[in-house]
Amino acid sequence: MSQLRSGQSCAQSFGETPLCRLGMALGKTTVRVVNLGRISYGQALQVQQKHVRQHLDKSSEVPNTLLLCEHYPVYTIGIRQAQYPAKEEERLKSLGAEFFRTNRGGLITFHGPGQLVCYPILDLGCFKKSVRWYVCELEKTVIRLCNKFGIKAATSSDTGVWVGNNKICAIGIHCGRYITSHGIALNCNTDMRWFDNIVPCGIVGKGVTSLSLELGREVTTPEATPRLLESFSETFNCHMLPDKDGT
Repeated sequence: MSQLRSGQSCAQSFGETPLCRLGMALGKTTVRVVNLGRISYGQALQVQQKHVRQHLDKSSEVPNTLLLCEHYPVYTIGIRQAQYPAKEEERLKSLGAEFFRTNRGGLITFHGPGQLVCYPILDLGCFKKSVRWYVCELEKTVIRLCNKFGIKAATSSDTGVWVGNNKICAIGIHCGRYITSHGIALNCNTDMRWFDNIVPCGIVGKGVTSLSLELGREVTTPEATPRLLESFSETFNCHMLPDKDGT
């Protein structure tokens, strides 16, 4: 996945909501954490869209939210992808995966079990109204998480977060009126063979990796989740509020 270029969708400036002003006055914005568990990509997309609409509606105060989940096997393409051949789409579906065209940045990637997916639905007015800044903070969050596992990760001229020449986390966002959606996909103990069927994110000559491969042991999404939340909180200087009531 890849980021949306600054200015593509976030072209206008909107005033902060009272909830944002209160959070900033107190020093930290509160971000609600909703764990959706294992969910189909289509269902998760509907949840994202619901939260985005609530932010754009402005009729009531809507909390900034992190949606955490794993997906059933699915290949997705972003807005930078040229018309994807129907034959290729059918080939991928025949492997047992779904296929979705999305409005995020970037090219084709895979999501599936063993991958920790995080969809921040944020009003950037509560943080900083800059898409470039936001993508950089997501990258820093993942690098900080990897450091907590003892893994040296970095960014490169290509999108995402890398360990050497292997991508460990894909990043692809959408931002409209400074409300974000889509997000990051961190390989924990993903079955990496799914990536063999595509050129991940359209980057030729480089590979993919996972926390499990780098550490030589099984690292599950439940093990990675607390470190992700901690890293997000530290990077975005926000307070994480677990929500057990669902979406």
